[in-house]
Amino acid sequence: MAAIRKVLPKGISAGTFATALREIANIIGTDNVIVDDEKIVPYEKIMMPVPDHQHAPSAVITPGSVDEIQRIMKVLNRHRIPVYPISTGKNIGYGSAAPVQRGQVVMDLRRMNRILDVDPELCTALVEPGVTYQQLYDYLQEKKLPLWFSCPAPSAIAGPLGNMVDRGIGYTPYGEHFLFSCGMEVVLASGEVLRTGMGAMAKSNTWQVFKWGYGPTLDGIFTQSNYGIVTKMGMWLMPAPPDFRPFCIQYPNETDIVKIVEALRPLRVAMVIPNAVVIAHTLWEAPCTPVKRSDYHRGPGAISDAAVKKIQEDHGIGAWNVYAGLYGTKETNDANWKIIEAVAAASGGKIITQDQSRGSEALQYRFDLMKGKPNLGEFGLYNWRGGGGSIWFAPVSQAKGAETLKQMKMAKNILGKYGFDYVGEFVVGWRDMHHVIDLLYDRSDPEQTKQAYSCYEELLHTFAAEGYGVYRASTAFAEKVASTYGPIKRDVEKRLKKALDPNNIIAPGRCGISL
Repeated sequence: MAAIRKVLPKGISAGTFATALREIANIIGTDNVIVDDEKIVPYEKIMMPVPDHQHAPSAVITPGSVDEIQRIMKVLNRHRIPVYPISTGKNIGYGSAAPVQRGQVVMDLRRMNRILDVDPELCTALVEPGVTYQQLYDYLQEKKLPLWFSCPAPSAIAGPLGNMVDRGIGYTPYGEHFLFSCGMEVVLASGEVLRTGMGAMAKSNTWQVFKWGYGPTLDGIFTQSNYGIVTKMGMWLMPAPPDFRPFCIQYPNETDIVKIVEALRPLRVAMVIPNAVVIAHTLWEAPCTPVKRSDYHRGPGAISDAAVKKIQEDHGIGAWNVYAGLYGTKETNDANWKIIEAVAAASGGKIITQDQSRGSEALQYRFDLMKGKPNLGEFGLYNWRGGGGSIWFAPVSQAKGAETLKQMKMAKNILGKYGFDYVGEFVVGWRDMHHVIDLLYDRSDPEQTKQAYSCYEELLHTFAAEGYGVYRASTAFAEKVASTYGPIKRDVEKRLKKALDPNNIIAPGRCGISL
């Protein structure tokens, strides 16, 4: 094992740390304890507007089994060394693989990458943390199983377990990923192994089909928290429908968002449209077309509304671009398609079907996502401005047109004040909308980086003052976001932390939770 890095866990001496790493190496092998600066570089890369050193790990360990994690937790507890577990480490824009606090040991679970079970009759799967969406997709294709799953947008390199634990979303009818998970295995800070729901029973064969078990439901406390290390996850798969009809409806004006939401909400609530509907702004679509910002705007400040309009005209992009699909038999989809056509006509939208979308990268990657086909299409966003800076701001709103217009205007005004573009989309759940904004900036420019931090802070506090909570946040802003939810919730979270992790060793500070 190479020499210990200069970065150490808070309050831990170099000697104590070296002893702990030797003990861990005896469990998982020297090759799976990484302290070499060059090899740790991938775990230090962040896109957030804060210095790299704030999130630098002290080491990386890569266990290969639950038994090894249990034994490691005993070592970490004894030496009071904090650990930051990751699955694939591709939570890009929210912090990636870097730990929430400087000096934490990253526990990379990529070696635990087995698809443990797929039941084609019950349409369930059981996976480990290192399994990627692409791996699961390839498995289903290889086995010729007519099953789909839901995945987030930049999905090929990400994994279902990590995305679910952070309560991510996708674009099929199974798009609420935590809702469609079923059964977790969790290694607690003590090294004990908990199986939630029916998995707590010996010889249970219903772990992946009945989530609740008996007594309090525990699954939720292991999402967006630091109470344990999730090592297995059950998930429900969707039978491939006989007929799938993805479509896009384009609208010409930003203010059309009101009538779009009012027209679509009844269809979503009634499950005429069964999947999460995406309403993407021009500047979300443009980089995936691809379009270069520099072709339409140079110099400081946010891109002008006139330039955005020119992009729409030049590249056939709507001010808002609505993506949804019909899933069912030909007969049911024929009937529901008439409803979609009528709604589009009444609201002034232009329908683009899959047959009409040939050659459009932006449309195709969306249509693929709606059938659970992983891709990396959305990474085009990072080419819009360049410079490697990205931080996601994701408030929730009611699925009401006036609410969405209000949020869009608030965001545009604040972003424009700091010289940033509004690159946003709304994702319609059933009665809620996730308003996802990618604050893109040039991280190589110190002034832009400083402005991006200030911009995010103003977005956060302005939206919180209006009662809008953020549903996911980067590690750089975990504490600030958590504070917007009030003291009682935070006190309960702290009490749970004290009960389950009294030495505060699992990812202190994640989602603002610590002792």
